[in-house]
Amino acid sequence: MTIPILILAAGASMRMKGRDKLLEDVHGRPLLRHVTRRAVATGCPVMVALPAGNQTRRKRLEGLDVTILEVTDADSGMAASLRAGLAALPDEARGLLVALADMPDVTTDDYLSLIKAFLNDLESDIHRAASADGIAGNPVLLPRWALNDPSVFTGDAGARHLLHQHAERVRLVRLPGNHATTDLDTPQDWDKWCKRT
Repeated sequence: MTIPILILAAGASMRMKGRDKLLEDVHGRPLLRHVTRRAVATGCPVMVALPAGNQTRRKRLEGLDVTILEVTDADSGMAASLRAGLAALPDEARGLLVALADMPDVTTDDYLSLIKAFLNDLESDIHRAASADGIAGNPVLLPRWALNDPSVFTGDAGARHLLHQHAERVRLVRLPGNHATTDLDTPQDWDKWCKRT
């Protein structure tokens, strides 16, 4: 069964000192396109949540087989993007894989590892990516039952409250290296990452 992937790309890059981190160059492509291409390569349906009216980010996705979700209240927090994703979720989907657009190291195989682990789980628990040494990170695959929790859809915490509330039902899926924990929020993060790659 296919699991849709929702890429959260409606944030304002507030900590980037005027730069849009999703337009930064990663291996010759804007970060947003780099991350989205890897999700599309899974063969799963991919939705990308963007701030309403942001044509610059939208243009970076031209030619990719994705559904653009325009988030009119993106400035209210991450929950607005999650609400948009839930509204677009097909009835037959067993869950939703929620990915962050500022994580350049997450690969197509990483997405597929999460999906495989979830589909093999008879309990339909939450599956969360972790680093190779077990530090919890992202993406997170939320089953249908978790998407009924109203706490997921308020504020900027996203699924954080849900993961804490149902900690006993969170299964960590270890990904290579620090794929699950490397996100690029500040110019300093970018500088460190560029020196490593």
